[in-house]
Amino acid sequence: MSSQRTPHHGVLLVDKKPGWTSHDVVAKVRGLFGQKKVGHTGTLDPMATGLLVVCLGRATRLAEYMVGHDKTYEGTVALGATTDTDDAEGNVLSRREVPPISEADVQRLTARFTGRICQVPPQYSAIKKQGERAYAVARRGGSAELEARPIVIHDLTVAVSHAGQCLDIGVHCGPGTYIRSLARDIGEALGCGGHLASLRRTSAGPFNVAEAQTLASVEAVSAAERGALLKKPGTGLESLPRVHVSKENAVRLAGGLSVEVADLPEAAGPILVYCGSDLLVGVAGRIEGDGLKCRKVLATREELDLC
Repeated sequence: MSSQRTPHHGVLLVDKKPGWTSHDVVAKVRGLFGQKKVGHTGTLDPMATGLLVVCLGRATRLAEYMVGHDKTYEGTVALGATTDTDDAEGNVLSRREVPPISEADVQRLTARFTGRICQVPPQYSAIKKQGERAYAVARRGGSAELEARPIVIHDLTVAVSHAGQCLDIGVHCGPGTYIRSLARDIGEALGCGGHLASLRRTSAGPFNVAEAQTLASVEAVSAAERGALLKKPGTGLESLPRVHVSKENAVRLAGGLSVEVADLPEAAGPILVYCGSDLLVGVAGRIEGDGLKCRKVLATREELDLC
């Protein structure tokens, strides 16, 4: 008789290979760990490689607090050709001659695309317009009218490569930034058009791709030892305020009740609640006065009995 595996709860850092969708990675992780409750905190396009943050078990309840992380990327912009997807996987729409690119041009690009800017998302994106995904409209040969959105690019490095036909870029950006759109807009700024030829995500918030595992390396580990590859739930949320409560209050919070806590952080947003040395009870929010009430509960009654 087959025995059901004990579910795992934590964060797995995956170094995604090209050709895989983010959903493919989630499906593979589900199979490797033998559980359904798996999700990621930010999509990577199929052609892209690098860091995909995957949450398992109760850690999926925290994914919404990670999607706003800053991210860093390394990529290559191919100049002289535009595509319908703004990357190398699309159909070529136009070709233009690439002009010589000077150091002054590079400096103008970095100045123009650094800071708070507005960006039009790619036509092939999951953004909804009138209830329909933009990519669905594009696949039918249509064009969704997507508005420019405010984004933040904290840092941009640009270097000419491939005999002046490409630009190697490094990007540190806030959430909601499309690197495909950035590549497209850089090409237009140079007057020749361009598209994203390659992309690698190197970090997301406090997580770095140097810490990540390939799916092959996860599969090579025995099923009994794969749990050791996971980071504890709550890892990656170090920027959120936290409080420690007594066991009695932890039980009340986990049961859906509110409690009074002295010296609460002056925070209107989520607050991590811990009991004992390191048990994450859940994510709470302030209510009237010094009250605290859990929005997400992670700890089980068995874990609370031991804290």
